[in-house]
Amino acid sequence: MNRTAISTDGAPKAIGPYEQAMRVDGLVFTAGQIPLDPKTGNLVEGGIVPQTRRVLENLKAVLAAGGSSLDRVVKATVFLKNMSDFPAMNEVYAEYFGGSKPARSTVAVTELPRGALVEIDLIALAG
Repeated sequence: MNRTAISTDGAPKAIGPYEQAMRVDGLVFTAGQIPLDPKTGNLVEGGIVPQTRRVLENLKAVLAAGGSSLDRVVKATVFLKNMSDFPAMNEVYAEYFGGSKPARSTVAVTELPRGALVEIDLIALAG
């Protein structure tokens, strides 16, 4: 098994004992990303729309560092603090994934790190 840790300054540093992503035998597994600004480390304010955009921008950077991209994602898991945010999150999500439409699970959770409203992790094919 070929296993490589992925790291980029284009996404926030891990806030715990984990890697931003792992590349394993042609797949990239991202850690869950919350809406932290990679430059400041601060949580993005303004609600679910800017938070979802920040999460997906962070994931885009991590995937690029791992030799992949959003159009190569095969599975996404979305964690929402409030299921009432689903329509707005889904609208932003659709902007980023366009026609690629990976398999996805969306679950409501009681709490996310740093008070985030959304967290997303991905599995993608490496390039």
